[in-house]
Amino acid sequence: MNTAVKNRLSERGSVRTKFLLTIVVLFLIGNAGINFIPIAYQGESFKQEMQTAVVQGLANPVGAGKATEVVKTKLRRAALDNNLPADTFMDVKQNGNTIQAHVYYLKKIPIIPFGIYNYNYEFDHTATPTGFLSKSFE
Repeated sequence: MNTAVKNRLSERGSVRTKFLLTIVVLFLIGNAGINFIPIAYQGESFKQEMQTAVVQGLANPVGAGKATEVVKTKLRRAALDNNLPADTFMDVKQNGNTIQAHVYYLKKIPIIPFGIYNYNYEFDHTATPTGFLSKSFE
């Protein structure tokens, strides 16, 4: 019985180490989620805003040259609402009967704290109208 107790003494302390390791891993995953999820949500929200702005610009009864300005204004307002970087590239073009909006930006997201690892979130999306507005009525 004495040898069984001696063998068990070498196992003590491993629970604390495993618990500490588990807490560190959960902290890193939580930190990454807290930093990444809002940026990804803003990107998806801006995609919807782009789609809405393109459709509204196409359906707007103003002249052809004014439609692109309407879309640019709506995209700038949406960029401010979604905290896009100042160096965001926005290009709005009219191709025949449709309007295309292309937006590109890059944001650094601190995934691991203390600047150990930053993820480059790259947003590159082109919005074109879909549905009955994209069909030409000739």
